[in-house]
Formats: sequence, C-alpha cells, structure tokens
Amino acid sequence: MPVWQRIYEEINDPGFVILCAAQDTGGEAAAGPIFDAANATFIQVVDPDHIISSAFNFVNVPSAAWVDEQGKIVRIDEGTYSKLHELGEGDTKISFGTDVYSVALKDWVAKGSDSAYVQSAKTVTGNIRQHSSDQLKADAAFRLGNLFRTHGYADKAEHYWDLARSLNPDSVNFIRQNLTLSEEGSAGETFRDLMGDYVKSGKDYYRPLDIQSPLQPKDEDR
Repeated sequence: MPVWQRIYEEINDPGFVILCAAQDTGGEAAAGPIFDAANATFIQVVDPDHIISSAFNFVNVPSAAWVDEQGKIVRIDEGTYSKLHELGEGDTKISFGTDVYSVALKDWVAKGSDSAYVQSAKTVTGNIRQHSSDQLKADAAFRLGNLFRTHGYADKAEHYWDLARSLNPDSVNFIRQNLTLSEEGSAGETFRDLMGDYVKSGKDYYRPLDIQSPLQPKDEDR
C-alpha cells in the first residue's frame, strides 16, 4: 500500500485515479488501519462481500483492471504487485510480485490508447475467468456466511464459508479471508505454505502477466 501511494504521487496526473478495494469481511475496522498507515490519498473502499472479486472472478488479490476515460476496460491482470516481495528466510524464503507492472501502468497513463500495454477487447474478455455454476453458488454461500457472522451465528457462518470453499477450492480469496480470523492472519505460515505448494506443483498462483520487460512490451494485441 505505501508503495502504491508513492507511485500515485510520482504519476501526479489529475486524469489518473486509483480505486483500491479491500476485500475483507472485517470491513472498515480491519481495512481502515491499513489505509491509514499508508497515508493513502487515492480512493479507498472496503468490499466485505468480495463483490468486485466476484464480478471479475478474481481468485486472489492483488488483481486490477485499467479503465479508460470512456469507461472501457483496456487491461486486466492478476498478481498486480507494486514491486518484488520476499517472505521467510533461507530455504523457506519465497519471492513473489513483479517489478514491471508499475512501469507498464505509468506507460499507459502517459500514452493512453497508444501504450503497448493496452490489451485488445478479445484479450481483456479472455482474461476474465468465466464463472462456473459452482463458482456462482460459492459466491452466494460466502455472502450468506458473512450475513450469519454479522448477526452472531458463528456455526452457520462456518457452514456456508466451508460450502463456499468446497464449491470453489481455487479461490485463494476465500482461504485468506478465513485466515484473517486466525491468530496468524492472512499472510502467516499457512499462507506461505500454500504459496510454496503452488510453486512445487508448478501451478500458477496467478495468471502470468504478459509483460516481459518494461523495455520490451508485447505488441501482439495492438
């Protein structure tokens, strides 16, 4: 979050807006302190029911969509970190993130539709994961679980959260949301082990970015 604030200040373009949506059932109480600590001056909203993730079928955060002045989505990506990150030490150290995404973003803000990082309508559509019937049921179960939790029905909340995860086991959002209620939090040992399992199995944690280098953008969509 602080890095995105720095990038926002570096771009310093009145026509550019960051809308950051925290996917957290804890609401303002959970997400507010994170925004406050970053001294963020861009738009910040809290999305307790993961409505935005559901609309784009984002399976994890951070993910992002670029929207132009006409309201058209011109790029959509998963794993949109502001920089490279590392967790752990020694043999257990895991690296994640990218140092190219923010460069591509700045290029788009500067060049608009002439940016080589703008995707075709076909690519944007293809990068939005299609919802299966079970995924739609999972989203409904997740929100129902949130409603029960809000009103103090913990057992029913757990039942519907478990149902959501069983219907959509690929949703890391669901897994991490559950971890926020544990002592270790959403970025603790369980999450690091999950990331390690993805790496070992050769499974993509996010859909890979089609940005090879900030100096050599792909132009197949132009």
